[in-house]
Amino acid sequence: MKDDRQAEQQRSLALAFNRAELSVEDLWLRYFGLGGETGFVDVDAYLHGLSDLPPLERDTLALAVNERLDELTWSHRAGFSREIRDSVPRTAPFAALVRLLEGTELAPPDRLAGVTAAAATALGVRIGVYLVDHGQRRLHPLPGSAPGREALDVDTTLAGRAFRQIQILPSEAPGRPRLWVPLLDGAERLGVLEVEAGEVDDLYDPGLRVQCRWLSMLLGHLVVLMSQYGDELDRIRLRTRRTVDAELVWSLLPPLTAGVDSFVVTGVVEPRDSVSGDAFDYALSETTASLLVLDAVGHDLRSALIAATALSAYRSARRAGHGLFEQARLIDETIGGHFGDAAFATAVLAELDLTTGRLRYLNAGHPRPLVMRAGKIVKPLAAGRCLPLGLGLGELRVGEETLEPEDWLVLYSDGITEARDHTGEFFGEPRLLDFLRREAAAGNPPPETARRLTKAVLAHQNGELQDDATVLLARWTRPSRVTP
Repeated sequence: MKDDRQAEQQRSLALAFNRAELSVEDLWLRYFGLGGETGFVDVDAYLHGLSDLPPLERDTLALAVNERLDELTWSHRAGFSREIRDSVPRTAPFAALVRLLEGTELAPPDRLAGVTAAAATALGVRIGVYLVDHGQRRLHPLPGSAPGREALDVDTTLAGRAFRQIQILPSEAPGRPRLWVPLLDGAERLGVLEVEAGEVDDLYDPGLRVQCRWLSMLLGHLVVLMSQYGDELDRIRLRTRRTVDAELVWSLLPPLTAGVDSFVVTGVVEPRDSVSGDAFDYALSETTASLLVLDAVGHDLRSALIAATALSAYRSARRAGHGLFEQARLIDETIGGHFGDAAFATAVLAELDLTTGRLRYLNAGHPRPLVMRAGKIVKPLAAGRCLPLGLGLGELRVGEETLEPEDWLVLYSDGITEARDHTGEFFGEPRLLDFLRREAAAGNPPPETARRLTKAVLAHQNGELQDDATVLLARWTRPSRVTP
């Protein structure tokens, strides 16, 4: 009994043969010349639907017929004065990417699901888009792209595992073979794609996986871009309303994760929906990574204003090309000038040379940064200390350390270590160090380690933080190439 696919192949061959202007003898000779091994009588019987052939012989017959059809197609075209590039996509992956690009031009964020569906059709699959909420706990379907689907838990589902591990994972569920593909914007995790394939074998097609990765990369860029001029996508990811101070600080934060060829950095501020005065920032170039973590005094709108002012002063000095001294001085003077003597922010400012691993840093009354190497905490960075920013810097002395390839740099606020459970027990630095050692042993990447750390701190306080908990993790993977 022929299966549907086998029967369809036989019907398509018979139809193509009728258009090929060949006799059975001519077709058999072409087939034999291509390496076919079936006799003339059996080929004739297959053409008329009276018998079957092994898959390889069927495919060789199809190739013989298709080559003849190519010969019959008019191949001459009018000439140009020079070589002209194709203006129409001629391959499915190219067509899919072009549909995404053209479909989102001047499109509102609400149209993203429909444009993605059109791109998926060009690729020969169906795609559902799931965006992770800002707490990175659940994956929520984009309206219109995954009808009838529910939100998926990041920690307990296969889709969540693809998100956590940044890996393409197959699901062979009966009747619904599909791939879970991480949705990324560069190094930042945005969610997952549910790619429904036709057959289980398609899940292990390396070409399909590469094509899905291309689609994910472009779609991730578009999600971030379209979120900047509409609220639809952010509304999906924001599960509770932000306070005014939270909205202020959140709007100033950079992407949670970014990377260059030799460096990855990821930051998390928890709780995101009621941020007071914690913030972080970074800037990456070919040769330098600049980092900042700060904690403004207070737990109200004023602390958010101090944090926003400090971030703005830091960026102003950094973008003007100034180093750590001038960055700290401008933050200090700006806070003091705008908010008076009682306002301040603790902070760590750091610069890492990506060609040598030389780390220079200032610590303005903040918890000590940590260096982790080969799964162990090498040392806390205790140098470079000065007064909190806003209280007058006094004498500045920059701390220095040399990192080795694969080292991790851990910057965090006191909301991590001073988180207390119902008995009053602190989360504490020893528990933080144990957590980081376990994560290093598990091999989790920086974004997943940061997510799991804030989850552990929240669990320690039964889901209710008394202070913002912020962590900035950076990993220097290898010396960057030196540009001439």
